[in-house]
Amino acid sequence: MKYLTRLVVTLVALSSLSPTLFGCGILPPNVTATPPPPSPTLDLPAADEVAFAFLQAWERGDYPAMYSLLSPASQRVVPESEFVDIYATVYREATISQVTPRILSAFQPGTTAEVAFAVQVQTELVGDFEVQNLMSLDYADGRWGVDWSKALIFPQLSDDSFASLTKQVPSRGNIYDRNGLGLAVQGELVEVGVIPGKIEDEATLLANLSAFLGQPIADIQARYAGQPPSWYVRLGTISADAARASYDFLSSLPGVEMRPAFTRSYNTDIIAPHIVGIVGPIAEEEVEQWRARGYEGDEPVGRLGLELWGEPYLAGQRGARLQILSTTGKVLVTLAERQAKPNSSIYTTFDRVFQKQVQEILGQTLGAIVVLEAQTGRVLAMATYPSFDPNLFPTGISAEDWLRLQQDPGRPLVNRAAQGTYPAGSMFKVVTMTAGMEEGGLTGASTFVCRGTWTKLGAQWRKGCWATRGHGTIALSRALTVSCDITFYDVGLLLDGLGKDTLPDYARLCGFGAKTGVEIEEEMGLVPDGAWKMETKGEGWSPGDTVNLSIGQGELKVTPLQAARLYAAIGNGGTLYQPQVVERIAADVAKPERTFEPIVAGQLPISPQNLAVMQDSLFKVTSATYGTAYKPFKGLIVPVAGKTGTAESGQDLPHAWFAGYAPAQNPEIAIAVIVQNSGEGSVYAAPLFRRVVEAYFQVAVPVTPGPSPAVTPTSTLTTTAPLTTTATPQ
Repeated sequence: MKYLTRLVVTLVALSSLSPTLFGCGILPPNVTATPPPPSPTLDLPAADEVAFAFLQAWERGDYPAMYSLLSPASQRVVPESEFVDIYATVYREATISQVTPRILSAFQPGTTAEVAFAVQVQTELVGDFEVQNLMSLDYADGRWGVDWSKALIFPQLSDDSFASLTKQVPSRGNIYDRNGLGLAVQGELVEVGVIPGKIEDEATLLANLSAFLGQPIADIQARYAGQPPSWYVRLGTISADAARASYDFLSSLPGVEMRPAFTRSYNTDIIAPHIVGIVGPIAEEEVEQWRARGYEGDEPVGRLGLELWGEPYLAGQRGARLQILSTTGKVLVTLAERQAKPNSSIYTTFDRVFQKQVQEILGQTLGAIVVLEAQTGRVLAMATYPSFDPNLFPTGISAEDWLRLQQDPGRPLVNRAAQGTYPAGSMFKVVTMTAGMEEGGLTGASTFVCRGTWTKLGAQWRKGCWATRGHGTIALSRALTVSCDITFYDVGLLLDGLGKDTLPDYARLCGFGAKTGVEIEEEMGLVPDGAWKMETKGEGWSPGDTVNLSIGQGELKVTPLQAARLYAAIGNGGTLYQPQVVERIAADVAKPERTFEPIVAGQLPISPQNLAVMQDSLFKVTSATYGTAYKPFKGLIVPVAGKTGTAESGQDLPHAWFAGYAPAQNPEIAIAVIVQNSGEGSVYAAPLFRRVVEAYFQVAVPVTPGPSPAVTPTSTLTTTAPLTTTATPQ
């Protein structure tokens, strides 16, 4: 009775120290309580306080603190470095992320003690499970110490057994176009490995595998050295054709085993590589991060585009079975198991055939084309040049190919359609016109005088119109059609007088200066304002900054995707949609199909009446004889509305823009075209726009192509034009 009273006091004291770790006093099923002696022989401190400290240190992952609590006898048997390595090895194999131990009961008859405890184990691959265990302690050298063995991690673990995780990896989901045509699908490989215990003639095996796999003998041997004899050890992959040709040879080598494996295969026509993306090996510095998610570290994962965005869907969920095996391969216990969940395939918003047509229209022209569904924001095509072959990446790009891509001044890995940022040029004038009508009280009939030069900021800041003789007295609506620079200088000066941030604010309301939300990589561009200029240049915002911004110059940077979205909104009545390249994610046994509906991101800050004026002006750009793009669209039976732009690039030749929509009434598509460092928008960009319209509507009307710009690819996508320069001709 005296002993039981003392034990109860000890247990109550421990429960007050840590009620979350202290248990309910239930022994594990395989532990039999030893009846206490009539009375303790020594007045010793409580052993379970040491056990409690050991378990707390384990929960923290503080292995040195755990080791310091081992008994002297255990420390003599197991060095600290080995102790730490054992835990690290088990954690890595079992994908353990956290342990949460708690004491169940304690028994201290004298100089030995036993503490029953349970551990809640959290893993990445097999989920959470609980293990009950028993800790022995000895009192020696004036302290309690833990009698440690591997069994304190898992009861069945010993020098003659090990933790083994068998992984179930689902094949990767496919990426299809909107009609179910493949863009990225599973390709077939064969994995070559060895089972160490079955190797008979190691020298012959190593010599042959080294020659066959192209790996040094020492590297192959190191892969399976020290592994359990019954384990399968992966060495590398070969093509299915190579495996079929060499099957007899490989299967004749005792210890060699071949298993099916998969790789990523992309369309040989190279369709939308910047959208579809690539898979590639995990970078060395990211291995631990991916292993924590259940990956082994040597498999390909999404690195770009939809392959990256869709990784959680395409990869499925890995499953696994965690067991303790004897060194002979016998299963001692299954600790936990989680079934793999199948992958899901992704269907894009674009058509493979039309996407290829748009890529061919762009050809080897440095620039980009974006085609959106005007009433929904869905991406129908996105082309950029230079481009790249995604088939170089799945099994690891060669050093030569990688160096070539990195040194290419055209930066082929950059998606100019969504990541290239450029001055907008006169394509931006629709924003200035919107702000002028909504904030400045202007109408389409408001008149301005253009004499070819403009000096309202002072004679030293003289600026000119692209029409050097001037446009005379001109209405605002016509000024947009003919792209009169001086009219928009006047509007910009008016807006600056109303507020320094008026025009920048309208630019943001029209979708510039922020990411669109598309699923793939994109840049936000830049809408400069007074706060930005003070922060970056230490200067205040001047009227000249607003005047330059009014014609899309200065520090303004936009992406072709942003431009296409703005013109889609102008055409559809004012709704800015979030661009989408994912149409749906296919159903699987665990999840229903997920369809992506159009997402409204905002409304243009313009009244219906003023929007109608702008739409009419943009239609006349292509249909009126005085429009800046009348010639390139003459004879096209599909009516088009849009705007030319010729944006100073900071280099010898400007960027050419054309952005618009078709048909001009109730449009189906919106398009933005940019041709870098080429010349006028009406000459270089508008003809490409027309060809896209013809391809989409299948209009077989011959058109004389515009001249091809003679350009040298440049690695500078973001350029800065001087604030006081004169606009180039339209």
